[in-house]
Amino acid sequence: MFCEGCGTELQAGNRVCGKCGRELVGYAEVKRDRLARHVQLLGIFWITYSIFHLIAGVVVMILSHTLFVHLVRMGAPDFLPPLMTFVGGYLLVKSVLGIAAGWGLTQREGWARILCVILGFFALLNVPFGTALGIYTIWALLPPGADAEYQALAQRRA
Repeated sequence: MFCEGCGTELQAGNRVCGKCGRELVGYAEVKRDRLARHVQLLGIFWITYSIFHLIAGVVVMILSHTLFVHLVRMGAPDFLPPLMTFVGGYLLVKSVLGIAAGWGLTQREGWARILCVILGFFALLNVPFGTALGIYTIWALLPPGADAEYQALAQRRA
């Protein structure tokens, strides 16, 4: 169990946080593993979401080097193939980072929490699934005390 004020790990039965002095009214044993229940599910969601972006990135890259080249020959603007190559590359990089972040969460790696929070903010722009995943990621991994709780999970794994 962790203090919601300062994130310090608490001993069972404490009524007051030893570090910040916050009264621990209403704490139940259920709060102890709040983050542990969400980390595995978030990891799976990030891997799945990123695989879909990986597929989309590959499709856009293929189209930018085949279809859009022919469209330029037929009179389409010249900037179209480079733009689509950039979009495809962005999707590929984002998907590789998302797969790494999801794998890191499932393995309880220390760096994965920060990477997922950063990717969660970017995912907010992708309505509706990215927005839902971004909100869930930020809600689970960013509240006060989540850093200390995640570090404790990572240390238990090691």
